[in-house]
Amino acid sequence: MKHREYGFYEKYVKRPQDFLCAALGIIVLSPVFVIVAILVKINLGSPVIFSQERPGRNGKIFQLYKFRTMLPPKGNVIDPKQDAERLTPFGRKLRAVSLDELPELFNILRGDMAVVGPRPLLVRYLGRYTPRQARRHEVRPGFTGLAQVNGRNAISWEEKFDWDVKYVDRITFLGDWKIIFQTVKTVLKREGISAAGEATMEEFMGSGSRK
Repeated sequence: MKHREYGFYEKYVKRPQDFLCAALGIIVLSPVFVIVAILVKINLGSPVIFSQERPGRNGKIFQLYKFRTMLPPKGNVIDPKQDAERLTPFGRKLRAVSLDELPELFNILRGDMAVVGPRPLLVRYLGRYTPRQARRHEVRPGFTGLAQVNGRNAISWEEKFDWDVKYVDRITFLGDWKIIFQTVKTVLKREGISAAGEATMEEFMGSGSRK
């Protein structure tokens, strides 16, 4: 992977800023963490936290944490076709307001993720990206990102990856905070929660010919 040139903000400010934001978020939202954990336990049982391997910066694998929103898969085999029946009404509500994502603040604290960046997707997608799409892994994945405020799950995979690469090519302090404030607006309006006809988002199978 080609080495990126980092600007002053990305090199010296972004990571400390992410750490402080995540630490403050965990402290301020600690009552919400407790309430959501109790509700997940009541509605879905144990475990309360869902963890899964995801690729981070430069494709390095890390363990992502979320609150559970789905019932266990049949036969313990994860199949995207089961998503609609596994996603409970309670889980849909959690996702609608993005409360299921709160444990990712600990991923940000650990340095696995950033507050803003391309969303961390599935490990099996790594071999399906075009070289340009794979550039999304030149930076830490984010709690939110440019694609999330420009359609979220209501746009195609290709459109998402275009937004991701645009972000990678222009990371700025003002740009990050604009995305953060736009994210709050998107979540409050509950926009783009799922793709048309899908419980969440259809699986990414690749973009055809590689360029």
